[in-house]
Amino acid sequence: MKPDSLIHLVLRAGWTGMLLGILSGAVIGLCFHREDWMGGYASYRRRLTRLGHISFFGLALVNFCFAFTESIRPLPGTWGTIVAEGFLLGAATMPTVCFLSAWRKPFRHLFFIPVGGVLLGVISELWNL
Repeated sequence: MKPDSLIHLVLRAGWTGMLLGILSGAVIGLCFHREDWMGGYASYRRRLTRLGHISFFGLALVNFCFAFTESIRPLPGTWGTIVAEGFLLGAATMPTVCFLSAWRKPFRHLFFIPVGGVLLGVISELWNL
């Protein structure tokens, strides 16, 4: 993938994550005032729902940082694509796994997917800097 199109893809993912973070926060915010909502503030379900909401913003920022880094100092060969794929995988799957885990506990076993994607991106980026 050409560096410019890679940067645009990652930027689009970052802004999409921001939008989804705002929208999910608005939906969650409709019920947050209820003490007993989703089992109470400290309940597993409510914590995972909050984590899913905030992960949209956090991984959007990771994608923005990668786009900024890639525009200043592009990675050689296909390394940029590998890093981008890791960050995109994490951004797409982390909120999904969080919300699914809040719904049904066994989905928590899928956290290795988003964590692995982001870890791949960070290690590949560091390896090449």
